[in-house]
Amino acid sequence: MKGQEPLRILIADHQPAVRSAVRLLLKEALRLDVVGEAADNQGLLAQLDTLRPDVILIDWELPGWSAADLFETLHGLDRQPGVIVLGTHPESSRAALAAGADAFVSKSDPPKRLLTAIRALSEESQRE
Repeated sequence: MKGQEPLRILIADHQPAVRSAVRLLLKEALRLDVVGEAADNQGLLAQLDTLRPDVILIDWELPGWSAADLFETLHGLDRQPGVIVLGTHPESSRAALAAGADAFVSKSDPPKRLLTAIRALSEESQRE
């Protein structure tokens, strides 16, 4: 991920209202740029090469492939974006992290929690 340029974020959630709310939240945050949205795994994968996001926000229940298959595909990319899973059920956290997510944020968490997770992921990648 880059230092001074805005982080490029791709939102993948099957619920249009969630994508809209997250987009509005990120629009207000400095140095975050929503570059695309997807409603399912196929839409997400179709956009990766052209959009080249730094961070992907993925709904844990995103329609399409299984989470294991999706993460296997993401980890096989030459340029691996950070992945934050958004979940309805906080108990899904352990499974999401085991599948390869960098972080998990419950959809019921305060919005600041998502921003904090994105910033932490960005800072971690800059140290590497």
